Amino acid sequence: MGAAAMAVPAAQTACAAAANDRLRIGVIGPGRRGFGTHVKTLAKLRKLGVAVDMVAVNDVYAVHRDRAVDYIKKETGVDAKTYGDYREMLADDSIDAVCIGTPDHWHAKQAIDAMAAGKHVYCEKPMTHHIDEGVEVIQAWKSSGRVMQVGVQSTSSPVWDMAREMIDRGDLGKVVQFQTECFRNGRAGMSRHNEITPEMTPKNIDWRRWLGVAEGLAPEMVFDRSTFGQWRCYWPFSMGMFGDLFVHRVTGMLKATGLRYPGRVVGGGGIFLEYDDRDVPDVGSLIADFHEGVQCVVSSTMVAEELKLEHVIRGHHGALLFEKACYLNGNKASFDFVPERPQVTLDSKAKRQTFEAVVEHDINSMHFLNFFDAIRKNDPQAVNNDPVLGAAAVMMVNLAIRSYREGKVFQVDREGRVMEGNSSWADQWERMSESHAKPRHVPGWQAGDRGSEMTPFAYQKLAGPWTDGQPPRAE
Repeated sequence: MGAAAMAVPAAQTACAAAANDRLRIGVIGPGRRGFGTHVKTLAKLRKLGVAVDMVAVNDVYAVHRDRAVDYIKKETGVDAKTYGDYREMLADDSIDAVCIGTPDHWHAKQAIDAMAAGKHVYCEKPMTHHIDEGVEVIQAWKSSGRVMQVGVQSTSSPVWDMAREMIDRGDLGKVVQFQTECFRNGRAGMSRHNEITPEMTPKNIDWRRWLGVAEGLAPEMVFDRSTFGQWRCYWPFSMGMFGDLFVHRVTGMLKATGLRYPGRVVGGGGIFLEYDDRDVPDVGSLIADFHEGVQCVVSSTMVAEELKLEHVIRGHHGALLFEKACYLNGNKASFDFVPERPQVTLDSKAKRQTFEAVVEHDINSMHFLNFFDAIRKNDPQAVNNDPVLGAAAVMMVNLAIRSYREGKVFQVDREGRVMEGNSSWADQWERMSESHAKPRHVPGWQAGDRGSEMTPFAYQKLAGPWTDGQPPRAE
């Protein structure tokens, strides 16, 4: 098996700012993800010389807020200001950017408010909780001129761009499908590994503000530690595995193929084992078909994980097989090109090959460095996971959930308008077949007909309707 390696810059341009050109960041929601992935990564990067300071912390939970402030002081020497309401933080003109690690139902509003206040935004996935919020975030992003990075950290792995180049030049032939997964299993159930503690009380938590009742984000509810600490189990705050895990996997595949909004989506699954008062399924699947003639298949179980699906992009002449959905393995990320047999491709030279990227940082650090680099370049398009990509992933998973819950199939037109499914989706492909049309391709395709034409056997010339009792003329 051959190997092709590519060295990736460390994005050290983000480290070169002078002391008077430091990025000042406010952290919104330093809970489990916001603390472990945001606060700790930023502190580590600062020690490496990145010109960034965490100067403010907002959380409705006093314990999380104080923990973050203490850690920032210990690790960086900065005395971060504290806020109970993130909007007070946004009013501080000395803050350049914010990180958002709150529950999903707050993401869109806080991102929009932050950009309206002139802040750059790093927001955890899923970017929004609902599809229409995605449109609003995109509009806010474009009108503000601010940089926004969505927190699917794996999109900063260089393998997606490497794969995209191969796909666009036709190495796989016509791309027809990609599949991915995120299987998990745990003794206590999906998201119950998020610990709830005695300190979680109405005294320490601004419960109504966390719910977002005044903002219309969630209804009034009686305080419950599991609702607060294990919110991914409940629909008002989360999309379960679809939003928490599927978004990670789908976003990378969209980045590699150049695809964005789907054309048709259906979802399935159910709560087949975890009867512990959760709303969200423990087994789920998503099938999304695209106008470009590509299908996405995502399937996982949260109660069995030893045998998983592979992460694959399939074309008529070959496939790309990704290792661990391209999270980094040490300082490397890799994928394989697996050719189809030469009897089909008529190419005996194509061989299986491994492509490898070597990097200098962990995936969380790389994603932040990409964010900082885009800010310093003043280039909102330079991020690896922009709001358009974030909105496309949300549309796919959100429609799959609606399909599962409402028993419907959904279609999406090329302008992104959602409607209930009908026969038009199948009809168009049948019409294309009847008219012997050319296949459609992913955006960015540069290969003409390469790998996109069938090679009929000679007897196929005998096919076709007879006219006036006469067979079709053999060409």
